[in-house]
Amino acid sequence: MSKTILVTGAAGFIGSHVTHAFLERGDRVVGVDNLNDFYAPERKRANLDELRQNGVGGKQFTFVEADLRNRGLADRLLSENTFDAIVHLAGMGGVRNSIEEPRLYFAVNLESTLDLLEAARRRPVENFVFASTSSVYGATERIPFVETDPCDRPLAPYAASKRAAEVLGFTYHHLHRLNFTALRFFTVYGPRNRPDMMAYKVADNLFFGREVALYNEGRVWRDWTYVDDIVSGVLAATDRPLGYEIFNLGRGEPVLLADFIRRLEELAGRKANFVPAPLPDTDILSTHADIGKARRLLDYQPRVSVGEGVARFWEWYRRRVLVAKRAA
Repeated sequence: MSKTILVTGAAGFIGSHVTHAFLERGDRVVGVDNLNDFYAPERKRANLDELRQNGVGGKQFTFVEADLRNRGLADRLLSENTFDAIVHLAGMGGVRNSIEEPRLYFAVNLESTLDLLEAARRRPVENFVFASTSSVYGATERIPFVETDPCDRPLAPYAASKRAAEVLGFTYHHLHRLNFTALRFFTVYGPRNRPDMMAYKVADNLFFGREVALYNEGRVWRDWTYVDDIVSGVLAATDRPLGYEIFNLGRGEPVLLADFIRRLEELAGRKANFVPAPLPDTDILSTHADIGKARRLLDYQPRVSVGEGVARFWEWYRRRVLVAKRAA
């Protein structure tokens, strides 16, 4: 049975993939995005164009260009539509950028979530799915990361804002019986990657000399997770109202950053040229998701290996980005 779903951040990297998946299976989607300039708005418009060119959606997709910080927007959206679920992917990303603009990160990541929760509690929304991050684990000593970790030592305002929103979700579940699921994403990459993310930056370094800092000589481990696997987890969480739950969405197999880069270099046939840098205070040496809980309760099964995922990312970058930049 099809659903009607509000997707925030629908024009972004993960949001556009999630929106496509909902539309492809026959759901109706109202997508909201402010198309801000954190990175080029043209890239987000291109994501929306891809949705339309792929022939999914049609009348089943309504796009609203608006900023969730505008008071009254959430109430208006929920009064004009009857949603089965809210999938709240909109947010300010970027761990290190949050140090410079902490108020902006809390306004977008926490206060906008509060407005959506307030609107949802007054209407019959069956499920609220929230995009969180592995960064909430901060300086944890437990490896792999487990959802029961206290997560009370965030290393940057970005992580603190996401953790605060998770906690707020519990409050609304407790007081208003709202189903709330927080999904902690681990190092997502793939087609439509944001240009500030590592995979994209390495590709730009290889062909356009974009300066990229290589922390700790590439001796950091990340739980690289291909975007299609993240999407499958988001859809599964949307379809399963579970009260209040938190899930790790990763691959569960950390890979050395240096090896990830080496794979891209092999595909591109070039060597990257990095600027050596120490590991920032906002980062830790390794991220590693325990995905046992997501396997049990969401039937989450990541399927794309890092080798295959990098090849898919590279093919998209070559076809969509490299050709366009060379033609410009």
